[in-house]
Amino acid sequence: MAPSAIEDPVSHISPSQVLVKPWNRPAETREKLEWAPLTTIDLSRFDEPGGKQELAKQLYDAVTRVGFWTVVNSGIDDERVLRQFSIGNTFFKQPLEEKRRYPCNFAEGEYFGYRENSRWVGDSGVKENIEMLNIPKAIPALADVGKHDIVKEHYEEIASFHRDLWEKVIRKLFVLIAIILELPEDYLANAHDYDQESDDHLRYMIYNVRTQDEWDRAQAYSKGGHTDFGSLTLLFSQHIAGLQIRTPEGEWKWVKPVDGGITCNAADTLTFLTNGFIKSTVHRVVTPPKDQINTARLGLLYFSRPGAKTPMKTVPSPLLDRLGLLTQEDKDPNTVVPTGTEYVRARVKDVHHKTVLDKREGTSFEFKGLKVQNYYD
Repeated sequence: MAPSAIEDPVSHISPSQVLVKPWNRPAETREKLEWAPLTTIDLSRFDEPGGKQELAKQLYDAVTRVGFWTVVNSGIDDERVLRQFSIGNTFFKQPLEEKRRYPCNFAEGEYFGYRENSRWVGDSGVKENIEMLNIPKAIPALADVGKHDIVKEHYEEIASFHRDLWEKVIRKLFVLIAIILELPEDYLANAHDYDQESDDHLRYMIYNVRTQDEWDRAQAYSKGGHTDFGSLTLLFSQHIAGLQIRTPEGEWKWVKPVDGGITCNAADTLTFLTNGFIKSTVHRVVTPPKDQINTARLGLLYFSRPGAKTPMKTVPSPLLDRLGLLTQEDKDPNTVVPTGTEYVRARVKDVHHKTVLDKREGTSFEFKGLKVQNYYD
């Protein structure tokens, strides 16, 4: 079976003495992979005269047809990014009893806390190799969410990084998408307001090492892709290849890590808010290349999700109206629909509140009129 974390556990005498060792990206693969061509959005141009409008034009095809793109020059120093990777790496080396102190409450659809790699992959005889720690926004409404020792000790820098990601990347992307939709520039940013309650989270994640046989058995059970639950996902480059997207032509292609860049994708609730205009991208994680298969794949991500007061109905976009995607029901202020938080938590509960991953070919998930496929070939 796969090991439970990276190498040697870090011992500590007290919560204030957890040693965070510097983590550096491993070498890139030397294998020739078929990389997906992705649009690059240079956020250093955001505040230039006409910059937002030009970036919105560049982003149009990515959000409406592909669903994945890359951001560069975000203003987030790579030193800070590597520091967050280092904190995450240290967390996963902690004893299991420490990691288990604050587990995700999947019974209620809550994704804050630690997700253990304890579930079986169907009848494959292999368990998941994924562990993660999800850290909510540093706002008063979420102040009581439990924090592991390492998070408590480094909370100031984690919280600062957390908020800067929203302000310097997420907010700006929502402005660009609002421009595409011909909405007021702050419309989508307000619907995902950082200071309002939502299930946004910063995620430390690790794909623990598997043997080739374990990868083969797990992937023989399910080779399909999935979409993300919220609105936007940010993924920081870490050099271990494994992520693939399904292109508009229906082909699976690898997503290439970009030095100093952030891979971004649109997700389900943004699709709901635009009645399918913005594409929630189908993607999957597969066996790493042979020259990387013996290295754990550490991840640093941010998930933006609509808030507890954001209704899940098509936004009042003039563009969507012209395209016939804004219905009379959408225009009716009295139409009752679930909020972003209600939908996301129902989806999390459906996917994760189980001990065995089931086959989901041909199935879908529906909640109060919102429907997504569970599996994509």
